[in-house]
Amino acid sequence: MTPAPRSDGLVLFGRIGGLFGVQGWVKVFSHARPREAIIGYSPWLVKLDGDWREMKVEDGRVQGKGVVAKLAGVDDRDQAIRLVGGEIAVRLAQLPPLKPGEYYWAQLVGLEVVNLAGQGFGKVDRLIDTGANDVMVVRNGRERWLPVTTSVLREVDLDAGVIRVDWDADF
Repeated sequence: MTPAPRSDGLVLFGRIGGLFGVQGWVKVFSHARPREAIIGYSPWLVKLDGDWREMKVEDGRVQGKGVVAKLAGVDDRDQAIRLVGGEIAVRLAQLPPLKPGEYYWAQLVGLEVVNLAGQGFGKVDRLIDTGANDVMVVRNGRERWLPVTTSVLREVDLDAGVIRVDWDADF
């Protein structure tokens, strides 16, 4: 599974968190698994001043516990500082195809969640990687955290926009 969705076919993959060096490199907070995989999804769409700007990734690597990247046309700190805080997205079509029964997080966020008895829980707000397993955060007045496991997640119907879960409504 992967990051959060957008209705325009973009998948949020991270954000530019700071500067690295003086030659236009930036620090990247990546949602990809592994985190350095974000470098392979060029071009990026970077949100600057409310608009998405396509930017080619020239180079990138793991640096300490993070990722750094060099974007085309960004050759010094003054140019790079304008990118700090910018969200990074890629087009859903850039992601590799999945096997049947696998889904990107981007496909699940916003879907309605109902249990096997037909009781609605709300919509998937976001997904979280806890280390042990992924968790769907479902909101509808209250927030529910549902583990994304085969015993809980019973059916994903992307066409209908529904996820069916084996989960008690009182829990």
